Amino acid sequence: MTQPSLPFVRLKPKARPQAIRHGFPWVYDNEVVTDRRTKGLAPGSLAVLEDSERRPLALVAVNPKSRIFCRVLDRDPEARIDEAWFAKRLKKALEMRERLYGEPFYRLCHAEPDGLPGVVIDRFGDVAVVQPNAAWANARMEPLVSALVAVTGVSTVIMNGMGRARGLEGLDEVTKVLIGQAPTAPIRVRMNGATYMADLMGGQKTGLFFDQRPNHAFAAKLARGGRVLDVFSHVGGFALASLAGGAGFAMSVDGSASALALAEEGARQSGFADRFQTRKGDAFDMLAQLAEESESFDLVICDPPAFAPSKKALDAGLRAYERIARMAAPLVKDGGYLALCSCSHAADLQKFRTASARGIGRSGRTAQLIHTGFAGPDHPLMPQLAESGYLKSLFFRL
Repeated sequence: MTQPSLPFVRLKPKARPQAIRHGFPWVYDNEVVTDRRTKGLAPGSLAVLEDSERRPLALVAVNPKSRIFCRVLDRDPEARIDEAWFAKRLKKALEMRERLYGEPFYRLCHAEPDGLPGVVIDRFGDVAVVQPNAAWANARMEPLVSALVAVTGVSTVIMNGMGRARGLEGLDEVTKVLIGQAPTAPIRVRMNGATYMADLMGGQKTGLFFDQRPNHAFAAKLARGGRVLDVFSHVGGFALASLAGGAGFAMSVDGSASALALAEEGARQSGFADRFQTRKGDAFDMLAQLAEESESFDLVICDPPAFAPSKKALDAGLRAYERIARMAAPLVKDGGYLALCSCSHAADLQKFRTASARGIGRSGRTAQLIHTGFAGPDHPLMPQLAESGYLKSLFFRL
């Protein structure tokens, strides 16, 4: 028997219930029977998803304001979404991260692949930053945070309610401390032999991008003894890892003065300050300026924000990725390396690789693709959900 207090949402006859049974976590608004009752459900409310024959499929969270009408929370329609339910999923997530990482600095929860749809949690030692990017989680922060503290023992929990995903759910943007005290200074994070400075209250996203950790490490191997250019650098991601790997010099380019200040502090903390420079400005303008100055580098990395955050933006995004490749390739010495990254889930690997190769070709260079990198294992991919495999990093030898 299902929970009698919960409403139901029914799939249309042409919708495919086997997708849900096989693990797909979303139901779109054009796949459900919508009437005044279903449209009147409060964003984030719970319901039982039924197939067109009225057979229960799962317990779901509903948001009539979102293109994603239902998010599957549990295959058991009778499941109770309480602190114990959150704790069970967080324990599973924590177990894998503790096996993978020697220190508590990682993405603890990566939304759907970790069984908490729309919920991102990054851990910085004793501090956890939670992004509730779905209405159901936003409405249940109290049991989520209680479970988080009980499972991990963190003393501070920050809610980072910023970004495009919340807007798609009809949620307000807000950042606040839920438990403990706000950090009074950036937090030091050691990765790949370098020290990074993470601003948890005012930085981008949760303050640091853990997803590129393995790609930073691969780039560091290519950087030994060479000159490195890190474009869209944020807090020095690729540049500092390259210096830790033995690069002779690295330059970070970013449009944010505050991010570059954190990169400079990370370089000082790491002992790399004498080999590190920053330039503030638009990435495309900086690439053109460096070309005018006849600069050249042994390794150039371009890690831009999502140029194609949706299918509507795909064509324009692919043109931007092509342009980046075309402008960056001439800055690479003969026999040097170019790393191009995309965090756009709408631009799949093949489309991104094609755009990158076209840009390199248009610059007059030839290339070997030597490595394709993805997000680290603390950002697991859900096989049924292509969107969870958003990050691609292509390493070319020119």
